Amino acid sequence: MKLIDNAHYLEVLATTRQSFHERYYAMYSSILDGVVLDPLLMQVPVDDHLVHRGDGVFDTFKCVARGAYNLEPHLKRLVRSAGEIGLVWPGGLEDLRSKTVETLKCADKDACSVRVILARGPGGLGVSPYESPRPSLYIVVYAAGTPFMKMHPEGARVKRSAIPVKAGNFATFKHCNYLSNVLMKREAVDADVDFVVSYDSQGFLAEGATENVGIVTQERELLLPTMEHVLEGTTMVRVMELARGLVAEGLLKRVAFADITEAMVVSATEMLVIGTTLNVASTASYEGHRVGVECPGPIGKRLDALLEQDILGNQAMRTGY
Repeated sequence: MKLIDNAHYLEVLATTRQSFHERYYAMYSSILDGVVLDPLLMQVPVDDHLVHRGDGVFDTFKCVARGAYNLEPHLKRLVRSAGEIGLVWPGGLEDLRSKTVETLKCADKDACSVRVILARGPGGLGVSPYESPRPSLYIVVYAAGTPFMKMHPEGARVKRSAIPVKAGNFATFKHCNYLSNVLMKREAVDADVDFVVSYDSQGFLAEGATENVGIVTQERELLLPTMEHVLEGTTMVRVMELARGLVAEGLLKRVAFADITEAMVVSATEMLVIGTTLNVASTASYEGHRVGVECPGPIGKRLDALLEQDILGNQAMRTGY
């Protein structure tokens, strides 16, 4: 085992470059109080409680055509999530917004994804949050994902998850303890499906690994799970707003939160999977059985198109950089 000193650190670091580093464009670190563009320098101190205790919160949004979509709701949710664990960023929402936009300018990409991580900060390897004298902030700009239906126009394959939902309010804010989400994604890959969805202890539909889910009933109702065991997705909220326009057009009878049983999922005419990267994905099969008579169904297809129009053309929802 070699001993690496300051003089040779960067030389050794250069040998660790990987092809996936090309997907990382820029990172702001409050530890450095600046932005780095070389992925090898995008590092987090090992004694940040984010690393060894998962003690932090995050939010992720996307940028298209040099506009950050839905930025304000994402940052407000970040602040709310931080409040759940007693974490406050000294500069507040305005500083978070400013640093995010400045990091995007440094990255200089037309399209990308952005993850804003607010963590307890360095200060020790114990469990007490009071070890850390001040919080840390990391803003990472990286390659954008492709909306699901553009890659899979035939629709998604969905399976029931065996992973329990998160307990209590741990399900309703976006913290960095994502082990159950990781296991759900592993479950999906191992089962050769696109998504798995969880059910709560009462047997009601909850959410996917990183996605919200909902159904269109035979009565033309768009129903999404109630929020007791579900993270309130910013994209999901926006899709529901857009869906209310379909009620006005007569394509839907209503849009609502409801307790959704697996029997309701099986009998649905459409099952939708909604997320920041994937937009609105239509489900072709659930547990190996076809959902509805066509995929994408009329509601999923329309909502996916409306959301894409909103992302590109709704200036009130876009923050330029």
